[in-house]
Amino acid sequence: MTSLLAGLAVGLSLIVAIGAQNVFVLRQGIRREHVLAVVLVCAVSDAVLIGAGVMGIGYALQAVPWLIDAARWLGAAFLIGYGLLAARRAGKPAGEGLVATADDESPTRTGAGGGVATVVVVARPALAPTVLTCLALTWLNPHVYLDTVFLLGSIASTYEDQRWLFAAGAVAGSVAWFFGLGFGARYLGQWLRSPKSWRILDAIIAAVMIGLGISLAIPAFA
Repeated sequence: MTSLLAGLAVGLSLIVAIGAQNVFVLRQGIRREHVLAVVLVCAVSDAVLIGAGVMGIGYALQAVPWLIDAARWLGAAFLIGYGLLAARRAGKPAGEGLVATADDESPTRTGAGGGVATVVVVARPALAPTVLTCLALTWLNPHVYLDTVFLLGSIASTYEDQRWLFAAGAVAGSVAWFFGLGFGARYLGQWLRSPKSWRILDAIIAAVMIGLGISLAIPAFA
């Protein structure tokens, strides 16, 4: 039980921090778009990475440093590109705000036309692009390998025969966090009913994404 709880604590300490992946999960949860698919991708990815670290794959990647460099550049480019798209949404809004509905599968937005309020059902983005974006935010982030594979894997090795209990605790923490973040975010919808609030959210997302992308690229010039 001690190993399990230790894994839970370490796993949460590594994952409960603002980052590209968490921002994306939060945004999908607020918009109620493919939330289950997104949280499953994140949780399963974490489980795979944690298992890889416990099995010692981290040592193999450590011996081939160019893999981390490649992930760093790809991740930086993706994050900055995604941030620029969010900045564009913030700068050129569609004049719409999120409206929470009882039906999670059919979010709507309010708009104004000719002084008369209207309610329009918004078509949900396709599942495949959403999943691919989530996979990219997860697997193109070098911090995932440094933290989840190297660091967590190294800590797990200190528990010797109980290292898999430690890993199970870390996986449980990851699952609890992503499901809580994804499905809990929908309650934030009441604060995002106006176009202005949605623009502010997109601006924050843009700042976080671009900042993270730049932070990944800076070490390469050091």
